[in-house]
Amino acid sequence: MRGHRCRLMVDTQAVGSRPDLSIVIVHYDTPVELAACLKSVAIATADMATEIFVIDNASASFEPESVTAAVPAAQVLVNDQNLGFARAANMGLRAATGRHLLLLNPDATLAKDALQLMVAYMDHHPEVGCATPRIVLPDGRLDLACRRSFPTPSRAFYRLTLLSRAFPRSRRFAQYNLTYLDEHEETEIDSPCGAFMIVRSEIRDTVGLLDESYFMYGEDLDWSYRMKQAGWSIRYVPITTVTHIKRASSRRSRQRTIRAFHDAMRIFYASHYAHRYPRVIKWLTYGAISARESLELAADRLSKWRRPA
Repeated sequence: MRGHRCRLMVDTQAVGSRPDLSIVIVHYDTPVELAACLKSVAIATADMATEIFVIDNASASFEPESVTAAVPAAQVLVNDQNLGFARAANMGLRAATGRHLLLLNPDATLAKDALQLMVAYMDHHPEVGCATPRIVLPDGRLDLACRRSFPTPSRAFYRLTLLSRAFPRSRRFAQYNLTYLDEHEETEIDSPCGAFMIVRSEIRDTVGLLDESYFMYGEDLDWSYRMKQAGWSIRYVPITTVTHIKRASSRRSRQRTIRAFHDAMRIFYASHYAHRYPRVIKWLTYGAISARESLELAADRLSKWRRPA
């Protein structure tokens, strides 16, 4: 597979009818969070027809047996190098046979009814290609990334200049994270985040898989953009709650994470917006992204310097 090796470990079982849901979890160096995630998955899938793929991206320490101990039916794929999120997730998405596909982060834990409610919602709303529930941080605050608009140049500007944070109730400045909307009301959105992203299998078969140009971040926005272009609805559906620790693995390499995030912004703009705006807007956008990246990298270095040994 593209110059790398992958070991597949499958717990064999009788294959029945098509699963209602295929769950794809990409893991990298978060064993404690993964254990909690799998525990919640085992409870949430107890009365459902599901299949589960756990893809490990060459973690420093990973025990496939711990996965199958928690979820005996899980299929475990172990890569010998870190392929990034999109490439690893696509391995599971290609193999999935379910009517619906779920991208689930290993640092997310599910409410007991989360999967049943979201599958039922998708079944009752055939026009919806992708949906997400209410996703909260461990302290109970909404994870703002779970309901987003596409980052047009103006929205990116409001976010990069922190105007969206200064005026969270403004319909103009807070367009990207939609913070002016009630988090307990269902709404049409442009994109959820990959922490919990349930998608019809028809999306994979017609729109395609995740864009592997993205190493980490941005692939969920890009996939959503292509779904919208194909005419599908994407919905934020707060009928259940998922808890997301957020960036559990990326904290181990903050500098790399900052660069990957801003690289994703550049790729997304180049793919979907660069041809629609004058060249001056293109260079202003890239300049703003680079300036914000430099500031975050500098702030991270300063925080490490100030941190006591």
